Formats: sequence, C-alpha cells, structure tokens
Amino acid sequence: MALAELEPLNVDEEYRLLIGGEWVAAESGTYEIVNPNTTQVIGHAPEASISQVNDAAAAAKAALPGWRDTPMAERCAMIGRAADLLEQKLGGLVGLVQGETGATINVSESIQIPSCADRFRHYETPVNVDDPIEPYPVAENPLGPGGLSCAHVIRQPVGVVACITSYNFPLVNMSGKIAPALAMGNTLVIKPAPQDPLAVIKMGEIIEEAGFPPGVINIITGSGAVAGAALVESRDVNMISFTGSSAVGAKIMQSGGSTMKRLLMELGGKGACVLTDDCNVDGAVGAIASVWGFHSGQICTAPTRVIVHRSRYDELVDKLTAVAGLLKLGDPLDRETIVGPVITELHRDRVEHFIASGVADGATLLCGGRRPDLPGYFVEPTLLADCTSDMRVVQREIFGPVVVVLAHDDDDHAVELANDSDYGLFSYVFAGTTARAFEVGKRIESGNVGLNSMAPHIHAPFGGFKMSGVGRDRGVYGLHAYSEIQALSWMSS
Repeated sequence: MALAELEPLNVDEEYRLLIGGEWVAAESGTYEIVNPNTTQVIGHAPEASISQVNDAAAAAKAALPGWRDTPMAERCAMIGRAADLLEQKLGGLVGLVQGETGATINVSESIQIPSCADRFRHYETPVNVDDPIEPYPVAENPLGPGGLSCAHVIRQPVGVVACITSYNFPLVNMSGKIAPALAMGNTLVIKPAPQDPLAVIKMGEIIEEAGFPPGVINIITGSGAVAGAALVESRDVNMISFTGSSAVGAKIMQSGGSTMKRLLMELGGKGACVLTDDCNVDGAVGAIASVWGFHSGQICTAPTRVIVHRSRYDELVDKLTAVAGLLKLGDPLDRETIVGPVITELHRDRVEHFIASGVADGATLLCGGRRPDLPGYFVEPTLLADCTSDMRVVQREIFGPVVVVLAHDDDDHAVELANDSDYGLFSYVFAGTTARAFEVGKRIESGNVGLNSMAPHIHAPFGGFKMSGVGRDRGVYGLHAYSEIQALSWMSS
C-alpha cells in the first residue's frame, strides 16, 4: 500500500462567507463536513442565514455597474491573474478536496485540482462576441425616408448570476461557471454543494487575491436547500447557473419563472454507449470501465447504459466482468486504489436500492452488488446484464459505479434504445469506423456524443437534451451563455 502523504486537516479551522468584499461569520452557525472514506468529521462549514443570502445578492447587484463597464480586456487580465494564483496555490488544497469528496488521490491530483486553473485560463484572452449584420436597402415608407437599414448585435452581461454546483467536482464545476461569467461582465453569488464547500471557500480566498472589486464575487454556503432557494427567489439575481439533478433543476425552473430567471443548467445523465457489430470491444471496455474507476461513477457523463450488438454481447460482458475484478476498491489515499467511496451514507443506500431493484426486475447480477466490509460509504463495481429498457435501473440516473447492459439487433434498434430515455447529456458510439460512428451518433438525442472516444473537445459546446439541461457552456459558448443579446438599429441615408 502506497499511501499519499498529505497535510493533516484542521477540524477546528474557521470558514467564513464572502459578502461584499468582507469575510463574515455565518449567522446560523456551522454544520459538519464528513469524510466519505473514514466517516469522520473533517471540518465545519458556515450556515448562511436567508438575510446573508440576500445581502450577498444585493452586494453583487451593487457591484454590477462598475464591473460591467470595466473593459473586457481588463476583466480577462484579472481572470488570467486568478489562473496564475490558482496554479501556484491550489496544490495545497489536495488534502481538503480529497477529504471532502472521497475521490481517490489520483483523481484528486489529476482532475479535481489542475482543471480549475485551466477553466480560468480559457477565458484570460478577450474575445469579440459582437455580431455586425449586413445592411440592406429600405424604400421610403410611412416610418421614414428610406435608406440603408443597419444593425449591430452586441452581447451584454445578464447581471447577477447565482452559481450553484454539485458535489462530485466542486472546484472544477465552480471554476467552469465563474470564469466565463466574470469575463462577460457579470457579478456572482457562489453557492457550492452542501456536502463539500470548504475547498470552494479556500479557492475563493485565492481568487480574491487577483484584485476583483468588492461584491463582484460573493460566497455563501448552507447545509440544505434554504440558501439556494433564496437565491432562486431573489429579485436581485438575474440568472441561475446550476449543475445538479434534473429534479432540482425542474424546481429551479418553476421557482425562477416568476422573476424570469435566465437559466444555464447541466443536469442528470444516463449516458448511452452504443457498440456496433464491427466495433473494437477492447476499446469500448476501457471507456465503460471508467464508470467504476472514475470517481466511483459519480459523473453525469459516464457511459452507464451500454447498448451492444447481440453478436458481441457475451464477449463484452465477459471482458467487463474480468476488468471489474481487477479494480482495487478501498482507501482513496492508496495510490493503487481505483474505486473509492461515494459521497454519503444516504447516497450509498440509494445506489444499493437501484441495484436491488434491477435484480428484482429480472437483471442478472454478474459482479458487485455487495457492501464491502470497510468503514466508508463504498459500493462495489457492479455489472447488470440481461437488462431491458423498461427497468428503473436502466431509466434512472444512479450516479454510482453501476453499469447496465442491453442487447440490440442493428443500428436502428440501437438508436431506438439509446433515445428511450428522459436524459440526453453525453452518449457514446463505438463502431468499426469513425464514419459509421458519426452516422449513428448524429441520430442519438444527446447534447454530446463521443465517437470511438471518451475525450470531449474542450471548446465544444456542452449541455443536454431533454431532462439533461438547458443551454450550453464551454469555449465561446460559455460567454454566450452568460450574456443577453442586444440589437442596435439605425438608418443610414
């Protein structure tokens, strides 16, 4: 066992809220943050009052005119300085983010930390997001003498954006919202997931050093839905940028409707992974196994719903079963560990319930499904075969190390099964040629489709069809997401 050596965490360290440029104590006390591996308390997060949530939104609103009018080049330069600081200092947060999330040390060091600075780096260079429109001649009419009708489309910041994120990648998810929103001239109220907010608070301290004016970035935390609900209902908040479950996303749409909140929501997924009869099964197995080995399946883009041609079915499930047996489950600080715990006891119980329901509905449990004799919230890598599309375990997002396998007869049948889902975030096609994968992939109702690959393009638009979300971000699409379109029109004689 090669355990990573990390600085011990100070359970008694005081964490504060950032409101209007001041770090303040929470008015409603604190709540415990638990390590999913040890089940021990590793810190105490501030419990913001509704009054403090409202104060944070008001501070962001007050700071908006000055930040909006700051030239984009200056805003982006500040984002670049934040990226520099994050690269210099985020390494010191490995122990904290690992302890909060339960992610393996390898995932913590390679994804949880460095990707944050990368998200900022993508927006350190100003981009022209305006769009001139070609003039056209207009004859004299009752509205005017005629001439050339001209227009210019510009993108304005939406205003105050509430950034609310999920627990699986707290720093990465939040960075992906903060950077483009700031680049477009918005001000922010940041609300991390209740399970692991401490590293986000620390990241806020680092970002603040880049020199953002008071009120441009505000941070509030809370143990339940109260703080987030207050942001959604606030008239000082113009937009909600949310990453989380489809159920919560639907509630945000409903609650935010009365104030016409602009929305960017990356919600649940049940990624279809189609394997054609001529695919490279070995290549697909490596991708599918990531459901087990990449943060214990707690990722919305995971290929959890495998749809394989009947002629390759046995080959695939045999190889997946063999791979599952090779994945070491255990202490996430052990560098040989591949599968760590899930986030909470409640979530572990939920995943186990889905596995049991699949077996009860007629699926064959090929591996996993048992609770390991370990102190944390662990779920064994689980493979369910002989599944049908009507099973709950096939239809619902599980967010754990569980793979379900269905058989298809041809490409048309595979597409039909892939689209038989409320979700459409990220799907995959493995075929003998990229051309065939392309033809199948473009028929799948999914915002993103990987073709013989798990690797997304970092500047491609990211978002979902159906219950998997609203809007797109990343690259220039991230700037578009945090903007309003304004058309300026005039007549030129």
